[in-house]
Amino acid sequence: MDRLTGKVVLITGAGSGIGKAAAAGFAARGAQVILVGRRQAVLDEVAASLIAQGGKVSAYAADIAQKTEVEALVAWAIAERGQVDILVNNAGSASKTLNARWIAEEEWDQVQDVNMKAVFLLTQALLPDMLARKNGTIITVSSLAALRPNLLGGAAYGAAKAAVRNFMTYLHNTFRNDGIRSTCILPGEVNTPIMDNRANPPDQAIRDGMVQPEDVAEAILLCASLPARTVVEELIVAPTVLRDLSGDLEISRWKNAPAACQAEREKS
Repeated sequence: MDRLTGKVVLITGAGSGIGKAAAAGFAARGAQVILVGRRQAVLDEVAASLIAQGGKVSAYAADIAQKTEVEALVAWAIAERGQVDILVNNAGSASKTLNARWIAEEEWDQVQDVNMKAVFLLTQALLPDMLARKNGTIITVSSLAALRPNLLGGAAYGAAKAAVRNFMTYLHNTFRNDGIRSTCILPGEVNTPIMDNRANPPDQAIRDGMVQPEDVAEAILLCASLPARTVVEELIVAPTVLRDLSGDLEISRWKNAPAACQAEREKS
């Protein structure tokens, strides 16, 4: 892990869950960490905790689905740290309406913006400097929903995560000979705050059996710390035990359905 010492790492969605766990891991291994999220107060709290443990950490609040804010973030990061060696695209968002029959266009777009557009914008903004140095690592946290889409994550989330997986493969195929490593990590169910927004939020016993944020963080650290000659193209991190999802899927099918369709639900 000494290969991470002094590396500048930019992590999105760093205020909680996987991003927070990854930030702690990078800071503990000597990296310079830039925490990115929407809520400055939350980021500052995480930064203060890691700094108290000896980490070199700073925080920057931005809406990474907005090009102007991404450009300002990258300009600030390079001005402050000189460069960004590792980009961890971790920020994610799921819709509240999971069935493609009911989801509104605005909600669909919001999920695509956070999960896909933001990854594109940050990558595009950082690529010129990485290419000039012929060195850079881009790690994106997709989801197993990209491979096995269903009502649990919802139509919009699965589509966005599949798109970002495709984009990461594109980056790998296009820039691997230019010194750019592109990795896509696909976790199964992870015990993060996003579980609170599920149609049927799982209880603690179920959450304890899920992949934990620090598990995915360890996978991220592994991919980032390998020698520059080696890249993990894609990595699945899933719970060992497959739980019964039938009840959750049925509840998800009807969440936010129009009132007029409730009769259809009662018949089914």
